[in-house]
Amino acid sequence: MSITPDNLLKVPLNDLHVSLGARMVPFAGYSMPVQYPAGLMAEHQHTRTAAGLFDVSHMGQLRLVGPDAAAAFESLMPVDVIDLAVGKQRYGLLLNEDGGIIDDLMFVNRDYAHGGDIFVIVNGACKVGDIAHIQAKIGARCQVIPMPEKALLALQGPQAVTALQRLCPGIEKLVFMTGGQFDVACDGHAVPCFITRSGYTGEDGFEISVEASQAEILAKALLAQPEVKPVGLGARNSLRLESGLCLYGNDIDTTTTPVEAGLNWALQKVRRADGARAGGYPGATKILAKLAGDTGAIARKRVGLVALERIPVRDHTELQDLSGQRIGEVTSGLLGPTINQPVAMGYVTPELATLGTRINAIVRGKPVPMEVVAMPFVPTRYYRG
Repeated sequence: MSITPDNLLKVPLNDLHVSLGARMVPFAGYSMPVQYPAGLMAEHQHTRTAAGLFDVSHMGQLRLVGPDAAAAFESLMPVDVIDLAVGKQRYGLLLNEDGGIIDDLMFVNRDYAHGGDIFVIVNGACKVGDIAHIQAKIGARCQVIPMPEKALLALQGPQAVTALQRLCPGIEKLVFMTGGQFDVACDGHAVPCFITRSGYTGEDGFEISVEASQAEILAKALLAQPEVKPVGLGARNSLRLESGLCLYGNDIDTTTTPVEAGLNWALQKVRRADGARAGGYPGATKILAKLAGDTGAIARKRVGLVALERIPVRDHTELQDLSGQRIGEVTSGLLGPTINQPVAMGYVTPELATLGTRINAIVRGKPVPMEVVAMPFVPTRYYRG
């Protein structure tokens, strides 16, 4: 079925977005706010300096419940799930048999009453396939419970904790990649929420899972705080790119392995060769070979790029070496609002992935000089205590 304005799904805050003057666009089958009247640049800068409120209710939320849930989930990913402490959050990667990335996700060990309770958030465009995949692979070992009744808000920026603490005293005790159940005061009511100190902007902040029926009252309470303004998908994209974070479907997909994507940090030692639980996940043989640096195992690497001229380099732009040979392409690119310089991520051959290497991006038929640089482009400011 093609996506048209008539068959787009609406997120719970659709009417609020419209009342705030948002420009709505199709995204992952939903009608979503791309920006508000202030515009992308202002929203981006506000998130970097104060606090931006994002509606990410299109994301998929689910629970894995049962005493075998952690071990079962670990069988799908090159990630340590079993040893994750209660209240801790981790980044994970669902893999196919070739080691390609089906989706990247976040999960929290909630372990309610020691019965096994893992809360998972997956990408909106992938959630139907992800849930079906998880159900097919481990549904006999634990309950796989989709949570379509939940909305998801992200409050991001250096003043996010100041704003949320007024409504939810004690939230400041969370540190990066931890979470718990909290009540948030909204218009005289206590709204129960599951909150993690995390997000996808590179800033300090929180992701808040709430009943869809309570999402609007929560959003209005947050927007009533002087530090908070609404922010759309446009600024969410520019913020995550400046922070060197992958966007599924652009920078990673089923043809990309975690090693090629530079996500080795997400592969815990216990799942690597000589680890206590090495392998045992889809594509393990190929992943472990790439980690070992076997000759020919890695054909490309994700790199950060800065344009040496003030010319934005967009997604899918061809990359060439200085002799004019194609070496890859840009997967995400734009003018970074914070650093006021064109930045990009893309894949190049391994020999050209060294920091300081000069290459060209071909923009409207003309070469734009670029340099391979370290990421993130803007330092992250996660709160680690």
